[in-house]
Amino acid sequence: MIANNRAELVEYCLNQKVEVLNFHYCGWDGRLKTLNFVIRDKEHLENILESGERVDGSSLFPFIEAGKSDLYVIPRYRTAFRNPFEDVPTVDVLCSFFNRDGEPFESSSQYILSKASKSLYERTGLKMQAMGELEYYVIAPEDPLYPVADQKGYHESAPFNKFTDLRVEAMRLITAAGGEVKYGHSEVGNFTKDGNIYEQNEIEFTPVDIEKAADQLVIAKWIMQQLAYQYGVTITFDPKLAIGKAGSGMHVHCKFTRDGESVMAKNGELTDTAKKAIAGFMDAGTSLPAWGNPSRNSFERLVPNQEAPTSLCWSYSNRSALVRVPLGWINREDMAAKANPGEKVLNKDFSGKQTFEWRASDATADIYLLMAALCCAARHGLECENALDIAEKTYVGLGVNIHSKDNASIKDALEQLPASCEKSAEELQKDRSIYSENGVFPDALIDYQIKYLKSI
Repeated sequence: MIANNRAELVEYCLNQKVEVLNFHYCGWDGRLKTLNFVIRDKEHLENILESGERVDGSSLFPFIEAGKSDLYVIPRYRTAFRNPFEDVPTVDVLCSFFNRDGEPFESSSQYILSKASKSLYERTGLKMQAMGELEYYVIAPEDPLYPVADQKGYHESAPFNKFTDLRVEAMRLITAAGGEVKYGHSEVGNFTKDGNIYEQNEIEFTPVDIEKAADQLVIAKWIMQQLAYQYGVTITFDPKLAIGKAGSGMHVHCKFTRDGESVMAKNGELTDTAKKAIAGFMDAGTSLPAWGNPSRNSFERLVPNQEAPTSLCWSYSNRSALVRVPLGWINREDMAAKANPGEKVLNKDFSGKQTFEWRASDATADIYLLMAALCCAARHGLECENALDIAEKTYVGLGVNIHSKDNASIKDALEQLPASCEKSAEELQKDRSIYSENGVFPDALIDYQIKYLKSI
């Protein structure tokens, strides 16, 4: 973090002789936009940071009329980071949108997430943390040396994994920009076609406040694509490049805290609070893809036997489930001491690391809207009177593959994810109150999303 406030940001820019300041913000397409400023002097810098600037909202959001399109972009000082790609000293900062009356722009995805987080806290006393998993393919001319068998790339090392350097460099730059990276590795997907290699990799983050989680994913995608451009290769987050090949999702791990302490596990078991939040994801499960899977290719990925979910269920360590509860260090065994004889046994409690994972979404989603939708679904479950009953009915046992013919009866008893954008739009219409409650998602935006999904 460069600065906690405007004064610190100004001081940093002056001390580091920063010449360029870039404003960033996301339009309706979810991509990071840029407005450049060349800093003349301290007064000029302070003016930019204090007042922000005007932009054409109708070019950023298709539902804004050209006749009343002006919006303000105002920097959020805590998000500032040193631009790693410029030769001259440059600072970039994320911005929020405001309307002509100086109020937050209601349909800004970043503001909707802010409202969702605030609503959850005000109504439950809980704060939501999240971490994303960015799966992606690198596309480059085929290299015949050290080939990897088709769809066998999971956790391969260089030289079998060709783009380890790109991945590690991306992780380093994301971290320097304020992202809290957990790890990176090569993924299952690996195939060749038309003289090109398609190599799947993943970068995963650690749980942070849900608003920061969205910010760092947006910045990370921008850094990764910029870096790929410098390498002369293509990075794509497309959820399905080829039938029969591993698709790329953007799984989201969720964690809830009260007064800074995790409420996810107790005495080696998942808490009722965690189960209620999962129940919210189950009850809203058919409409969440309207926010998390807004492309045709999204539903090419959500098919059986591809480690992608199709049924509304949850389970422990089960990648065929819509929500997976991963290993969470809740047994308090000091495995490090066992792996390293002679080390002192610490008896440290690691249960605060426990999360659960939403597995349907992909990186074609507007990340802010997806995170906001997940936050609304969790709040819905936490407030739902029969949440624990929903959780019990949608639970499938450890190791149960619901895609197996032997488990057809289990699958038949479960609700299924929508199979298209149009179907997800219909489900959003049914569930719209989950998202509009407490003024989080504007009704007009929900209407527009339904219309958009039905048109593609």
